[in-house]
Amino acid sequence: MATPHINAKDGAFAKTVLMPGDPLRAKFVAETFLTDAELVTSVRNCLGYTGTYKGIPVSVMASGMGMPSIGIYSYELYKFYDVENIIRIGSAGSYTDKLNVMDVVLSSSAYSDSTFARILSGHEEKIILPSAELNEVILKKAQELNIECKLAVVHSSDVFYSATETWQDIKERTKADCVEMESFALFSTAQMLGKKATCLLTISDSFVTHVELTSEERQSSFTNMMKLALESAIEF
Repeated sequence: MATPHINAKDGAFAKTVLMPGDPLRAKFVAETFLTDAELVTSVRNCLGYTGTYKGIPVSVMASGMGMPSIGIYSYELYKFYDVENIIRIGSAGSYTDKLNVMDVVLSSSAYSDSTFARILSGHEEKIILPSAELNEVILKKAQELNIECKLAVVHSSDVFYSATETWQDIKERTKADCVEMESFALFSTAQMLGKKATCLLTISDSFVTHVELTSEERQSSFTNMMKLALESAIEF
């Protein structure tokens, strides 16, 4: 059935969906890595594709930016399209010299000051966990592929620009290693619906060293993260 935000047919999505924020990154992953990739949804240009990877069905769909956006798409995928697992694949800014640009990061937890989880399901805590099962598979696969994958506490922020705190203040308060804008909502939605979710990130910029990638590099250069996500997706 179509939903207000996804116009795919029943059965259009695989059980596991990779979810970048950028629709063009979803298109790149589908066209570069999937066999017989088919565009299955395009509402608001939030592109979603299904194909196969090594003969196993895998989907990739954009989430847009921010927690409300990924909250809508993940909810509809889980609830109405029988998706079981979502792996967010995105970019993050590093709060520490232990995470450098192009490092691959797996979320061990997501911290947020957002009210998203409280309003969604009554979850009052500022920290929420990803699926331990998905993380275990991803870490094992990273070892097999010889891809260094660093566990990190992720700060999911409601805002990209802030006039109230420095990044140093935020790091001290949240105890987070890096920042992005979606994981907390994804994990909250999965937990409420009894589904699984986790988040793989590539460090795209560093608050510490001030090194950053261009928008074009963010779109297409995160090969290790994409490969790790795909190789893990076919294990579920």
